[in-house]
Amino acid sequence: MAKFTTRVELYGKATWDDYEKLHSAMAKEGFSRTIKWENDDTIYQMPHAEYNRNAEMASDEVRDSAVKAAASVWKDFAVLVTMASGGRSQHNLKPT
Repeated sequence: MAKFTTRVELYGKATWDDYEKLHSAMAKEGFSRTIKWENDDTIYQMPHAEYNRNAEMASDEVRDSAVKAAASVWKDFAVLVTMASGGRSQHNLKPT
């Protein structure tokens, strides 16, 4: 199963409430705001407006899913999807 990190930025004067709506829309599309670290089984909170998704999908499909979610709450935004091919590394993510 492929592992994806997706970043969404709402351009303009997006508020915290707008991002809360985005979080809900992304969850409906199958994205999570947490990530489970494989070497210690700890679940961590992703940075703000970054999402985790593990799926049998191509990067473009994950992007399209994120675009659908973001477009449902905001009109001007950016989406960046990165597929982890060898592993992930992190520093100071907070456990949930």
